[in-house]
Amino acid sequence: MRKGTEKISVAVNRKAFHDYEILETFEAGLCLKGAEVKSLRNSQANLTSAFARPEDDGIYLYGMQIQPYEFNTISKIDPLRTRKLLLNKSEIKKIAAKARQKGFSLIPLEVYFKKGWAKISLAIAKGRKTFDKKEKIKERDMERDTRRDLKNRD
Repeated sequence: MRKGTEKISVAVNRKAFHDYEILETFEAGLCLKGAEVKSLRNSQANLTSAFARPEDDGIYLYGMQIQPYEFNTISKIDPLRTRKLLLNKSEIKKIAAKARQKGFSLIPLEVYFKKGWAKISLAIAKGRKTFDKKEKIKERDMERDTRRDLKNRD
């Protein structure tokens, strides 16, 4: 792999995989201010309560917390400010159409750097009910037990 082409993960929303059924994922750029990029490179981001919403001119990310960079001397930036996601018009229309359907949400899964640019993995997801979550955990435990039994049998 060439230098600079690898994906460097900054923050992952692990709770999203438990709370939502992921249907489709997209990659988008992030519109950031200078000191926010430095904070992201130090892995000072939190995605647990973040969500995205389509609006008139694009898709915006709400609730993503980027800690202020401690050596920033220029200006103070709100850590929870709304950030615009950078997508093509055709992608925006496609995502907005799916996200406006009842029961679907736009959830950020991961923030990472790819070729030096800050990117976010965005998913169209459907919320899971409590009994669905418990059922998923049971299936995972049963699968783990069967793999363990097969491994010990050999």
